[in-house]
Amino acid sequence: MTQAPIAYHPGLETPADDEADTIAELNRTFDTILERVADDEGHAYRAVHAKSHALIEARLTVLDDLPPELAQGIFARPGAHDAILRVSTNPGDVLDDSVSVPRGVSLKVLDVQGDRLEGSETDRSQDFIMVDGPVFTAKDAAAFLKNLKLLAKTTDRAQWAKKLLSTALRGVDKVLTATTGPSPTIRTMGGAPNSHPLALTYYSQTPYRYGNHVAKVQLVPVLPRMTELADHTVHTRGRPDAIREDMDDTLQSGPARWELRVQLCRDPERQPIEDSTVAWDEDAAPFQTVAVIEAAPQPGWTPARARAVDDGMRFSPWNGTQDHRPLGSINRARRQTYRHSSDFRARVNGCPVHDPASARLPA
Repeated sequence: MTQAPIAYHPGLETPADDEADTIAELNRTFDTILERVADDEGHAYRAVHAKSHALIEARLTVLDDLPPELAQGIFARPGAHDAILRVSTNPGDVLDDSVSVPRGVSLKVLDVQGDRLEGSETDRSQDFIMVDGPVFTAKDAAAFLKNLKLLAKTTDRAQWAKKLLSTALRGVDKVLTATTGPSPTIRTMGGAPNSHPLALTYYSQTPYRYGNHVAKVQLVPVLPRMTELADHTVHTRGRPDAIREDMDDTLQSGPARWELRVQLCRDPERQPIEDSTVAWDEDAAPFQTVAVIEAAPQPGWTPARARAVDDGMRFSPWNGTQDHRPLGSINRARRQTYRHSSDFRARVNGCPVHDPASARLPA
Protein backbone atom coordinates (compact mmCIF):
# COMPACT_ATOMS: atom_id res chain seq x y z
CA MET A 1 0.00 0.00 0.00
CA THR A 2 1.15 3.53 -0.68
CA GLN A 3 1.81 5.75 2.31
CA ALA A 4 -0.85 8.32 3.23
CA PRO A 5 -0.21 11.85 1.91
CA ILE A 6 1.42 14.22 4.35
CA ALA A 7 -0.55 17.14 5.78
CA TYR A 8 0.38 20.60 4.59
CA HIS A 9 1.77 23.01 7.18
CA PRO A 10 3.94 26.13 6.79
CA GLY A 11 6.85 24.48 8.58
CA LEU A 12 7.50 22.29 5.52
CA GLU A 13 9.40 25.23 3.99
CA THR A 14 12.86 26.29 5.21
CA PRO A 15 13.92 29.55 3.52
CA ALA A 16 17.62 30.38 3.41
CA ASP A 17 18.79 33.32 5.51
CA ASP A 18 20.02 35.22 2.44
CA GLU A 19 17.09 34.36 0.18
CA ALA A 20 15.88 37.99 -0.10
CA ASP A 21 19.32 39.05 -1.35
CA THR A 22 19.34 36.20 -3.87
CA ILE A 23 15.93 37.22 -5.20
CA ALA A 24 17.04 40.84 -5.57
CA GLU A 25 20.06 39.67 -7.58
CA LEU A 26 17.80 37.47 -9.71
CA ASN A 27 15.74 40.53 -10.62
CA ARG A 28 18.87 42.47 -11.57
CA THR A 29 20.03 39.59 -13.75
CA PHE A 30 16.62 39.25 -15.36
CA ASP A 31 16.82 42.96 -16.17
CA THR A 32 19.86 42.24 -18.34
CA ILE A 33 17.83 39.77 -20.40
CA LEU A 34 14.66 41.89 -20.50
CA GLU A 35 16.43 45.06 -21.58
CA ARG A 36 18.65 43.43 -24.22
CA VAL A 37 15.76 41.61 -25.85
CA ALA A 38 13.53 44.70 -25.78
CA ASP A 39 16.31 46.74 -27.43
CA ASP A 40 16.86 44.09 -30.11
CA GLU A 41 13.21 43.36 -30.84
CA GLY A 42 11.67 46.78 -30.22
CA HIS A 43 9.22 44.93 -27.97
CA ALA A 44 9.35 43.53 -24.45
CA TYR A 45 9.04 39.78 -23.86
CA ARG A 46 9.07 37.54 -20.81
CA ALA A 47 12.42 37.08 -19.08
CA VAL A 48 11.98 33.32 -19.56
CA HIS A 49 9.78 31.48 -22.04
CA ALA A 50 9.72 34.53 -24.31
CA LYS A 51 8.66 32.77 -27.50
CA SER A 52 5.17 31.28 -27.64
CA HIS A 53 4.36 28.49 -30.09
CA ALA A 54 0.65 27.98 -29.43
CA LEU A 55 -2.03 29.92 -27.54
CA ILE A 56 -5.01 27.67 -26.94
CA GLU A 57 -8.50 28.20 -25.59
CA ALA A 58 -9.69 25.11 -23.75
CA ARG A 59 -12.06 23.67 -21.17
CA LEU A 60 -10.96 22.00 -17.93
CA THR A 61 -13.37 19.55 -16.32
CA VAL A 62 -12.80 18.35 -12.76
CA LEU A 63 -13.63 14.66 -12.48
CA ASP A 64 -16.64 13.39 -10.55
CA ASP A 65 -16.26 11.29 -7.39
CA LEU A 66 -12.61 12.04 -6.64
CA PRO A 67 -11.44 10.46 -3.36
CA PRO A 68 -11.05 12.94 -0.47
CA GLU A 69 -7.26 13.20 -0.77
CA LEU A 70 -7.64 14.34 -4.41
CA ALA A 71 -10.80 16.45 -4.01
CA GLN A 72 -8.85 19.44 -2.73
CA GLY A 73 -8.61 23.13 -3.57
CA ILE A 74 -10.09 24.04 -6.96
CA PHE A 75 -10.55 20.31 -7.57
CA ALA A 76 -12.82 19.84 -4.55
CA ARG A 77 -15.95 20.26 -6.65
CA PRO A 78 -16.66 18.58 -10.00
CA GLY A 79 -17.45 20.93 -12.84
CA ALA A 80 -16.01 22.76 -15.82
CA HIS A 81 -13.85 25.86 -16.13
CA ASP A 82 -12.64 27.79 -19.15
CA ALA A 83 -8.87 27.58 -19.51
CA ILE A 84 -6.00 28.97 -21.57
CA LEU A 85 -2.76 27.18 -22.41
CA ARG A 86 0.40 28.92 -23.57
CA VAL A 87 3.03 26.62 -25.13
CA SER A 88 6.54 28.04 -25.23
CA THR A 89 10.28 27.39 -25.05
CA ASN A 90 12.38 28.55 -22.14
CA PRO A 91 14.95 31.19 -23.25
CA GLY A 92 14.30 34.85 -22.64
CA ASP A 93 15.28 35.77 -26.18
CA VAL A 94 13.22 35.00 -29.30
CA LEU A 95 15.21 32.30 -31.09
CA ASP A 96 15.05 30.43 -34.38
CA ASP A 97 13.36 27.07 -33.70
CA SER A 98 16.49 25.22 -34.84
CA VAL A 99 17.86 26.07 -31.39
CA SER A 100 16.11 23.25 -29.56
CA VAL A 101 15.42 23.86 -25.89
CA PRO A 102 12.89 22.47 -23.40
CA ARG A 103 9.20 23.17 -23.98
CA GLY A 104 6.86 24.63 -21.42
CA VAL A 105 3.12 24.94 -20.85
CA SER A 106 1.45 27.59 -18.73
CA LEU A 107 -2.12 26.69 -17.76
CA LYS A 108 -4.60 29.33 -16.61
CA VAL A 109 -7.84 27.97 -15.12
CA LEU A 110 -10.56 30.64 -15.02
CA ASP A 111 -13.33 31.47 -12.56
CA VAL A 112 -11.99 29.57 -9.55
CA GLN A 113 -13.05 30.13 -5.97
CA GLY A 114 -11.03 30.37 -2.78
CA ASP A 115 -8.92 32.70 -0.68
CA ARG A 116 -6.38 34.42 -2.94
CA LEU A 117 -2.59 34.44 -2.76
CA GLU A 118 -0.89 37.72 -1.97
CA GLY A 119 -0.65 39.90 -5.06
CA SER A 120 -3.48 38.17 -6.94
CA GLU A 121 -6.41 39.34 -4.82
CA THR A 122 -8.23 40.99 -7.75
CA ASP A 123 -7.92 37.94 -10.03
CA ARG A 124 -10.15 34.88 -10.38
CA SER A 125 -7.81 32.41 -12.10
CA GLN A 126 -5.38 29.69 -11.04
CA ASP A 127 -2.10 29.24 -12.90
CA PHE A 128 0.15 26.18 -13.13
CA ILE A 129 3.60 26.43 -14.77
CA MET A 130 5.01 23.23 -16.30
CA VAL A 131 8.03 22.05 -18.35
CA ASP A 132 8.65 18.85 -20.30
CA GLY A 133 10.89 17.24 -17.70
CA PRO A 134 10.26 16.00 -14.14
CA VAL A 135 12.97 18.05 -12.39
CA PHE A 136 14.22 21.63 -12.38
CA THR A 137 17.80 22.41 -13.41
CA ALA A 138 18.70 24.02 -10.08
CA LYS A 139 18.20 22.89 -6.49
CA ASP A 140 17.23 26.28 -5.11
CA ALA A 141 17.18 30.02 -5.84
CA ALA A 142 20.91 30.44 -5.20
CA ALA A 143 21.81 27.68 -7.67
CA PHE A 144 19.34 29.07 -10.20
CA LEU A 145 20.99 32.49 -9.93
CA LYS A 146 24.32 30.98 -11.01
CA ASN A 147 22.66 29.35 -14.04
CA LEU A 148 20.78 32.52 -14.91
CA LYS A 149 23.94 34.61 -14.96
CA LEU A 150 25.39 32.24 -17.55
CA LEU A 151 22.20 32.46 -19.63
CA ALA A 152 22.23 36.25 -19.40
CA LYS A 153 25.72 36.31 -20.91
CA THR A 154 24.50 34.37 -23.97
CA THR A 155 21.48 36.63 -24.54
CA ASP A 156 21.99 38.75 -27.68
CA ARG A 157 24.74 36.49 -28.98
CA ALA A 158 24.72 35.63 -32.71
CA GLN A 159 22.04 33.06 -33.45
CA TRP A 160 24.30 31.19 -35.86
CA ALA A 161 26.53 30.23 -32.92
CA LYS A 162 23.54 29.03 -30.91
CA LYS A 163 22.36 26.94 -33.86
CA LEU A 164 25.75 25.23 -34.14
CA LEU A 165 25.91 24.60 -30.41
CA SER A 166 22.37 23.21 -30.39
CA THR A 167 23.20 20.75 -33.17
CA ALA A 168 26.22 19.51 -31.24
CA LEU A 169 24.38 19.25 -27.95
CA ARG A 170 21.53 17.25 -29.50
CA GLY A 171 24.16 14.64 -30.36
CA VAL A 172 25.40 14.67 -26.77
CA ASP A 173 21.84 14.32 -25.50
CA LYS A 174 21.23 11.25 -27.67
CA VAL A 175 24.30 9.54 -26.20
CA LEU A 176 23.35 10.44 -22.63
CA THR A 177 19.73 9.38 -23.11
CA ALA A 178 20.88 5.97 -24.35
CA THR A 179 23.34 5.49 -21.46
CA THR A 180 23.09 7.42 -18.20
CA GLY A 181 19.89 9.30 -18.97
CA PRO A 182 19.13 12.80 -20.28
CA SER A 183 20.77 15.83 -18.67
CA PRO A 184 18.43 18.74 -17.88
CA THR A 185 21.42 21.10 -18.15
CA ILE A 186 22.40 19.89 -21.63
CA ARG A 187 18.80 20.19 -22.78
CA THR A 188 18.46 23.70 -21.36
CA MET A 189 21.60 24.76 -23.22
CA GLY A 190 20.13 23.65 -26.56
CA GLY A 191 20.41 19.87 -26.63
CA ALA A 192 16.72 19.03 -26.23
CA PRO A 193 15.17 16.83 -28.93
CA ASN A 194 13.19 18.90 -31.43
CA SER A 195 9.97 17.12 -30.50
CA HIS A 196 6.40 18.11 -31.26
CA PRO A 197 5.08 19.89 -28.12
CA LEU A 198 1.64 18.26 -28.35
CA ALA A 199 3.20 14.83 -27.80
CA LEU A 200 5.05 15.74 -24.60
CA THR A 201 4.25 15.27 -20.93
CA TYR A 202 4.75 18.38 -18.78
CA TYR A 203 5.60 18.64 -15.07
CA SER A 204 5.37 21.42 -12.51
CA GLN A 205 8.81 20.24 -11.28
CA THR A 206 8.19 22.18 -8.06
CA PRO A 207 5.57 21.43 -5.41
CA TYR A 208 2.36 23.29 -4.63
CA ARG A 209 0.11 23.14 -1.65
CA TYR A 210 -2.79 20.89 -2.59
CA GLY A 211 -5.50 21.84 -0.12
CA ASN A 212 -4.75 19.78 2.98
CA HIS A 213 -1.79 18.13 1.26
CA VAL A 214 1.20 18.86 -1.03
CA ALA A 215 1.55 17.83 -4.67
CA LYS A 216 3.37 18.21 -7.95
CA VAL A 217 1.33 18.56 -11.15
CA GLN A 218 1.57 16.78 -14.51
CA LEU A 219 -0.10 17.39 -17.90
CA VAL A 220 -0.35 14.34 -20.17
CA PRO A 221 -1.61 14.15 -23.78
CA VAL A 222 -4.12 11.32 -24.19
CA LEU A 223 -5.51 11.42 -27.72
CA PRO A 224 -3.78 9.05 -30.20
CA ARG A 225 -3.46 11.90 -32.70
CA MET A 226 -1.26 13.63 -30.11
CA THR A 227 0.69 10.70 -28.65
CA GLU A 228 1.49 9.40 -32.14
CA LEU A 229 3.55 12.55 -32.67
CA ALA A 230 6.11 11.32 -30.11
CA ASP A 231 8.38 10.06 -32.90
CA HIS A 232 7.86 13.21 -34.99
CA THR A 233 10.84 15.57 -35.30
CA VAL A 234 10.07 19.20 -36.04
CA HIS A 235 12.08 19.99 -39.17
CA THR A 236 13.43 23.50 -38.83
CA ARG A 237 15.68 23.99 -41.87
CA GLY A 238 14.66 27.31 -43.38
CA ARG A 239 11.71 27.51 -40.95
CA PRO A 240 12.48 29.83 -38.01
CA ASP A 241 8.92 29.37 -36.66
CA ALA A 242 8.57 25.69 -37.50
CA ILE A 243 7.08 24.75 -34.14
CA ARG A 244 4.27 27.29 -34.52
CA GLU A 245 3.56 26.06 -38.02
CA ASP A 246 3.47 22.38 -37.04
CA MET A 247 1.33 23.06 -33.98
CA ASP A 248 -1.06 25.19 -35.99
CA ASP A 249 -1.51 22.36 -38.52
CA THR A 250 -2.22 19.84 -35.76
CA LEU A 251 -4.56 22.05 -33.75
CA GLN A 252 -6.59 23.15 -36.77
CA SER A 253 -7.03 19.59 -38.02
CA GLY A 254 -8.66 18.09 -34.91
CA PRO A 255 -9.28 18.26 -31.15
CA ALA A 256 -6.72 18.05 -28.37
CA ARG A 257 -7.12 16.42 -24.98
CA TRP A 258 -4.91 16.15 -21.90
CA GLU A 259 -5.25 14.73 -18.41
CA LEU A 260 -4.17 16.87 -15.47
CA ARG A 261 -2.65 14.66 -12.80
CA VAL A 262 -1.27 15.27 -9.31
CA GLN A 263 1.45 13.47 -7.35
CA LEU A 264 0.82 13.74 -3.63
CA CYS A 265 3.81 14.07 -1.33
CA ARG A 266 3.86 11.05 0.98
CA ASP A 267 7.37 11.26 2.47
CA PRO A 268 9.06 14.70 2.75
CA GLU A 269 12.46 13.06 3.20
CA ARG A 270 12.32 11.16 -0.10
CA GLN A 271 10.10 13.77 -1.76
CA PRO A 272 11.72 17.03 -0.64
CA ILE A 273 9.96 20.38 -0.77
CA GLU A 274 13.06 22.57 -1.07
CA ASP A 275 15.20 20.62 -3.59
CA SER A 276 13.66 20.89 -7.08
CA THR A 277 16.28 18.63 -8.68
CA VAL A 278 14.84 15.52 -6.98
CA ALA A 279 12.21 13.56 -8.88
CA TRP A 280 9.55 12.10 -6.62
CA ASP A 281 9.42 8.33 -6.99
CA GLU A 282 6.28 7.48 -8.97
CA ASP A 283 6.10 3.99 -7.49
CA ALA A 284 5.84 5.43 -3.99
CA ALA A 285 3.75 8.41 -5.08
CA PRO A 286 1.91 7.78 -8.37
CA PHE A 287 0.39 10.55 -10.46
CA GLN A 288 -3.43 10.46 -10.33
CA THR A 289 -5.86 12.16 -12.71
CA VAL A 290 -8.03 14.93 -11.27
CA ALA A 291 -9.22 16.72 -14.42
CA VAL A 292 -9.31 16.59 -18.21
CA ILE A 293 -8.55 19.50 -20.53
CA GLU A 294 -10.10 19.60 -23.99
CA ALA A 295 -9.55 21.98 -26.90
CA ALA A 296 -11.69 22.12 -30.03
CA PRO A 297 -10.02 22.60 -33.44
CA GLN A 298 -8.66 26.15 -33.64
CA PRO A 299 -5.72 28.22 -34.84
CA GLY A 300 -2.59 27.44 -32.87
CA TRP A 301 -0.94 30.85 -33.05
CA THR A 302 -1.85 34.18 -34.63
CA PRO A 303 -0.52 37.73 -34.11
CA ALA A 304 -3.89 38.69 -32.59
CA ARG A 305 -3.67 35.86 -30.07
CA ALA A 306 -0.10 36.85 -29.25
CA ARG A 307 -1.22 40.40 -28.48
CA ALA A 308 -4.01 39.09 -26.24
CA VAL A 309 -1.99 36.45 -24.37
CA ASP A 310 1.72 37.22 -24.70
CA ASP A 311 1.27 40.95 -24.13
CA GLY A 312 -1.99 41.15 -22.22
CA MET A 313 -1.74 38.29 -19.71
CA ARG A 314 0.65 37.04 -17.10
CA PHE A 315 1.15 33.46 -15.93
CA SER A 316 2.65 32.90 -12.51
CA PRO A 317 2.52 30.18 -9.84
CA TRP A 318 1.61 33.05 -7.51
CA ASN A 319 -1.56 33.84 -9.41
CA GLY A 320 -4.05 31.61 -7.66
CA THR A 321 -5.58 30.46 -4.41
CA GLN A 322 -4.05 29.77 -1.01
CA ASP A 323 -5.06 26.12 -1.47
CA HIS A 324 -2.46 25.88 -4.24
CA ARG A 325 0.26 28.01 -2.73
CA PRO A 326 3.63 27.44 -4.50
CA LEU A 327 6.22 25.85 -2.19
CA GLY A 328 9.99 25.65 -2.02
CA SER A 329 12.92 27.93 -2.80
CA ILE A 330 12.43 28.13 -6.58
CA ASN A 331 8.77 29.04 -6.18
CA ARG A 332 9.45 31.64 -3.49
CA ALA A 333 11.90 33.28 -5.91
CA ARG A 334 9.30 33.23 -8.67
CA ARG A 335 6.92 35.39 -6.67
CA GLN A 336 8.87 38.62 -7.15
CA THR A 337 10.71 37.77 -10.37
CA TYR A 338 7.58 36.88 -12.36
CA ARG A 339 5.88 40.08 -11.22
CA HIS A 340 9.05 42.04 -12.07
CA SER A 341 9.04 40.63 -15.62
CA SER A 342 5.32 41.28 -16.05
CA ASP A 343 5.63 44.89 -14.88
CA PHE A 344 8.53 45.46 -17.28
CA ARG A 345 6.49 44.18 -20.24
CA ALA A 346 3.49 46.31 -19.34
CA ARG A 347 5.62 49.43 -18.97
CA VAL A 348 7.71 49.02 -22.14
CA ASN A 349 4.88 47.79 -24.38
CA GLY A 350 2.31 50.21 -22.98
CA CYS A 351 -0.11 47.30 -22.64
CA PRO A 352 -1.78 46.67 -19.26
CA VAL A 353 -1.54 43.09 -18.04
CA HIS A 354 -4.82 41.75 -16.71
CA ASP A 355 -6.65 38.60 -15.68
CA PRO A 356 -8.91 37.48 -18.57
CA ALA A 357 -12.66 37.39 -18.14
CA SER A 358 -13.02 34.43 -20.51
CA ALA A 359 -10.93 31.97 -22.48
CA ARG A 360 -12.25 33.26 -25.78
CA LEU A 361 -9.22 34.22 -27.87
CA PRO A 362 -9.18 36.21 -31.13
CA ALA A 363 -8.72 34.32 -34.38
